[in-house]
Amino acid sequence: SQLTVRLSDGRSVRNVEIIGADPASDLAVLRIQAAGLTAASWGDSEQLEVGDQVLAVGSPYRLAQTVTAGIISAKDRRGIIRDLDRQDFLQTDAAIKPGNSGGPLVNLRGEVIGINTAIVGEAYRGIGFAIPSKLAQDVYTRLKAGETVPRGWLGAAMQDLNDRLAEQLKLQSSQGVLIADIVAGSPAAEAGLQPGDVVVEWNGKRI
Repeated sequence: SQLTVRLSDGRSVRNVEIIGADPASDLAVLRIQAAGLTAASWGDSEQLEVGDQVLAVGSPYRLAQTVTAGIISAKDRRGIIRDLDRQDFLQTDAAIKPGNSGGPLVNLRGEVIGINTAIVGEAYRGIGFAIPSKLAQDVYTRLKAGETVPRGWLGAAMQDLNDRLAEQLKLQSSQGVLIADIVAGSPAAEAGLQPGDVVVEWNGKRI
């Protein structure tokens, strides 16, 4: 199928080339041939803090070049989109509505720190979500190079610890993650993890 990209100056570019797509992150890379284009700069979503100001850019309800303002409300949100339930998102109160999806979430330096992608519910309720630039840039780089996006597999079902579980397991703290189940033959099984184990540290970072 033929894709058309409409630029902010009113030009329409046809015969857009699809370089690659990654359904698992809901991202794709397109190539367009046009003069006078300026590439947006990537920002580092890892350096964001809750409360940082951001702008969401897009075309909600076909209102081109709309900008809404807000802050980073939370980071590392998971389980937001059913088909992307293993992916972390940035949460923002910048208004994201139909037509904003795929547009950039930028910091006040104009750097892209996320890709707007979802809201809670069918209509905007003041909470939106964006794919962090750390993930988006990695996917972009790999697809541009003609590669696929590799994903790790652990093979462990986990659940958050709470005070009640910690008391039942006779733990001194509810900090950590409880291993609820292990898939036979998985990397987790080969590493020696067992149901009932509690992981309190991962790669030197406290859970």
